[in-house]
Formats: sequence, C-alpha cells, structure tokens
Amino acid sequence: MFSWVLGSCAKHLASLARLRHKTTQLNRMSTSPPPLAAICQLTATPNKEANFSICKKLVEEAKEKGASMAFLPEGFDYIGSSREETLSLSESLAGDTIAGYIKVARQLDVWLSLGGFHEQGPEWEREKRIYNSHIIINNKGDIVSVYRKSHLFDVKLPEKGISLMESDFTLPGPSLVSPVQTPIGKVGLGICYDLRFSELSLALQRSGAEILTYPSAFTVATGAAHWEVLLRARAIETQCFVLAAAQVGQHHEKRASYGHSLAVDPWGEVLADCGGESPAVVLVEVDLDKVRRTRKNMPVQQHRRETAFYHSLE
Repeated sequence: MFSWVLGSCAKHLASLARLRHKTTQLNRMSTSPPPLAAICQLTATPNKEANFSICKKLVEEAKEKGASMAFLPEGFDYIGSSREETLSLSESLAGDTIAGYIKVARQLDVWLSLGGFHEQGPEWEREKRIYNSHIIINNKGDIVSVYRKSHLFDVKLPEKGISLMESDFTLPGPSLVSPVQTPIGKVGLGICYDLRFSELSLALQRSGAEILTYPSAFTVATGAAHWEVLLRARAIETQCFVLAAAQVGQHHEKRASYGHSLAVDPWGEVLADCGGESPAVVLVEVDLDKVRRTRKNMPVQQHRRETAFYHSLE
C-alpha cells in the first residue's frame, strides 16, 4: 500500500512537472519580442532629390530588417550651403517632400520620425523665415505630430572654427508637444540643440515619454566633445530610451557633421553607434520593461522635490 502511494505521488509530480514545462513554453511563445527601432545616419547635401532617394533606401532597409519605426536626422531633406539657398529650398508641410515620405510610410507600413524639416513659416511671403520641424508620420501616412525646434543654435566658437546663427533665418517653435504613442512606445520630440536643455527632457518625461529622440546635425567639434555624454545624461536623468539619428560627413565645402547616431537605454548604456564615417542603419530593441524596471528600482521622479524648492535660491 505504502509503495503504491509513493508511486502515485511520483506520477502526480511528474505530471505537474510536464504541465509546468508546457506552460512555460506557451508563455514564451505568446510573449512578443520587443519592437525594433531603426536609427538612420546620412550625409545630406543641397540636392533634395538625391537626399530623398538615399533616405528612402535607408527606410526600406530598416523595414526589411523588421523595424516598426525609422528615425531620420535633422536636415534629412537637405543642408544648404548659404542662407539664401536654405530658404529657397524650403517647403510647406503640404509640399512634395513630405508628400513623398507620406507615400513611403504608407507603402512600407512603417512609422517615420522626420527629424528636422525646413518648413516655411506662417508669414513666409512677408518674412521669409522658416521653422526647423520634427514630423511624425504613422504607417497609414498621417502626420500625427509636428514639433518645431525650441532652442536655436546661435553659437560662435572662434577657437573651434564654429559660427552658426540659426536665428538668422529660423523661428523658434512656440511650444513643446506631447509625447506620441507609437508602436515602440511613447516618443518625446526634440531636435539637436534641444539636447543641451534638461528642462525639456524632464518635461517630456513628466508627460509620459518612454523614449526621447534628438535628431541632429552636430558639428564635428561639439560632437566629439559633448554628443555621447549629453545623450547618456538625458537617458539617465529621465530613465528613458534615447534615440538620436545624426548627420555624418561633409555636406558641402562649408559644413560637416559628427555622425555617431546613438541608441541609449534607460540606464545610460549605449546600445548602438553608427560610427563617424558614412551613412548607415542600425536597429535596436526597445524593451519598455527596462524603463519600468529602472524607474521602479531607482525612483528618481518620486524623490524629486516640488518645483518651488528648486527656485528657492532666486
């Protein structure tokens, strides 16, 4: 009798073990892998048609590799060699350039982050000034968000050979925009020089951002000094993924960009780097569980004092 009970218990335990094994296998099969984001790096020139052709190929490559969303850098449409050329090549959101990307997004069934479009301003005919606009297009071809660059790059560093006055022809954007729900998570929008202003990234994080993106055309000198450390800092302080598509190489005789398009996780670890030599596409998994775990284990936002506290020295 005793041996029969032992045998029966053993069979029952073996049955339970098999059930647990099957359940584990089913759970693994039913758990989808994290979505893929594609960070695209290119060397834009004043030739808009050539730039579009290159960007289209980069997005096609991203889609073939399984990306749900592709990120293009600031100046993806063109980088002009003079103020006059920059203004003459600009368009409205209803122009041919954005129409072309709407078609690409729809045909490829992919979301696009168009990181810095030369958009004609509201008083274009009278003022001849533009916005630097970050446009999100969904996989149906709808423009779902437009953010206009808040902080303009007016910087003169003679010892570094840098003199750029973006405000000579560009209007500052009127406001931030809410993070956009995308297939890879909630994306908060910035552009290039915005990266240096932590107030912007924290505002986006408070509004629900899980991913921050800073499409850029960093100069070689400032890129070598500050690019990676700033991107990692923004990731660490907000506990967000940071995705930054960048321009690379010589655009024309007057301007070159640093490159090194990066993806950084919420802990500040660099997940991918496109290098500083040539156009490229890199794909990264955007595992939002990393965001949740990081924020749970180190609850920085809960420890932050009220806004008035940080102004108490004023």
